[in-house]
Amino acid sequence: MSKTSRNVTLGAIAALLWFGTAQAQTPNVVIGYENNGADPYMVTQGLGLFQKMMPAKISLKFFDSGPAAMSALASNSLQFMCGLGVPPFVSAISQGVPLAIIFNQERYTTAAGVAVRPGAGINSIADLKGRKIAIVQGSQASFELATFLAAANVPWESVRQINMAPPEMRVAWSTKSIDAAIVWDPVFDALRGMGATVLKTDADLPRDASSYNICIADTNWASSHAALAADFIRALDAGVSYTNAHPDEALKIMASQAGITLPVAKAELAGYELFSAKDQLTPNVLGSGDSVAHSATTLTLANTAKVLLKIGRITKVPANPAAAVDPTFAEKAVQGK
Repeated sequence: MSKTSRNVTLGAIAALLWFGTAQAQTPNVVIGYENNGADPYMVTQGLGLFQKMMPAKISLKFFDSGPAAMSALASNSLQFMCGLGVPPFVSAISQGVPLAIIFNQERYTTAAGVAVRPGAGINSIADLKGRKIAIVQGSQASFELATFLAAANVPWESVRQINMAPPEMRVAWSTKSIDAAIVWDPVFDALRGMGATVLKTDADLPRDASSYNICIADTNWASSHAALAADFIRALDAGVSYTNAHPDEALKIMASQAGITLPVAKAELAGYELFSAKDQLTPNVLGSGDSVAHSATTLTLANTAKVLLKIGRITKVPANPAAAVDPTFAEKAVQGK
């Protein structure tokens, strides 16, 4: 073999070894998500910002509800999950699953609530007694319904709860096999479009016992991939920034990603209170330092756990809810670290 041929061969081997090492060092990241209608997450996803801002092999996995994502999280097949309601998260951490909220996406105001079928004779929460209401059991809706029923002095067991996924509720509504539904957009908005009367929305819930869409992480994975977790936050924050700076374009992206019309997207987005990466560090969201223990997110975890324990969804409350709220990656993202 000539010296030139030998050098070419060695160079090719070195290139292959480098490529193999680079491939091995590029982590696989699976991001789970729910379709919560028009929110900035859909902008981040639609613009491919996870892929652009995270040096990893990104895969996106859709779930139709929070409880459906829990087994995937528990089995370590997801690194992040977005669009999740608080109750499934509380259920998981009460069982010791190592998870943390690292980004609180938004607070529901008018984008979720109790919708009742016209002509069903239901004019108040008290009228739900003995009636059939569709619900994703174990989701945020369980906490909301329990809270609304308790305020109206209606026993939890007196309402006939029918467990079904949000898309199924539209069919059940059309066939009049349910009297009411407690659900979130886009199905909540669709039911209103079908003539539903709204008894309550999440705007009726206090901030420290409220309904949030959250992004959570596998804490073991995130702690060993802190830079990637911060990049994940930056990608989410970029979606929020784009939504604020280019609302019309953002709505088009949201509508396309969520499979809804522009007017519906506009109405749904108006039903959220959005949070940026910087907002995460305030007591009204995740908090920072000592304020984490008393932040709106932490208090909501504690208050949700009390309700879930009372209605039998969990057998014990998390010992330290604040330990499951981690603003450190948002801090890194804001500081550019």
